[in-house]
Amino acid sequence: MKRLPDTELEVMKALWATGPDTPRAVLEDKLAPFGWAANTINTYLSRLADKGFVAVRRVGKGNRYTPLVGQEEYQSFDSRAVLDRLYGSPRNFVAALAREGMRQDELEELQALLDQLNRGQLR
Repeated sequence: MKRLPDTELEVMKALWATGPDTPRAVLEDKLAPFGWAANTINTYLSRLADKGFVAVRRVGKGNRYTPLVGQEEYQSFDSRAVLDRLYGSPRNFVAALAREGMRQDELEELQALLDQLNRGQLR
């Protein structure tokens, strides 16, 4: 899997929000705040399909779009890529956060997460 450019990621976010078999009109409405032309959206969708992120199904005169990569799957991949690229390890990431200062509730949340991981309750 490869990291997506921000624009293609916005299209994926819209698809994740709308679900499988999304009609083009619904997708365009969801992406309206970006002010992209129809051709621009077509380009992003074509790129996503070529990369295996989106399935396209022809229905009548229009297309329906289904995400092939789940949001959690992509977030896990992207989080690890960012972590590796910028920090090298989870420890270095947490150390960077700590240098900026963490509130007590954030520390407690992090500790609870670590406890769950140690008990095998999270994957």
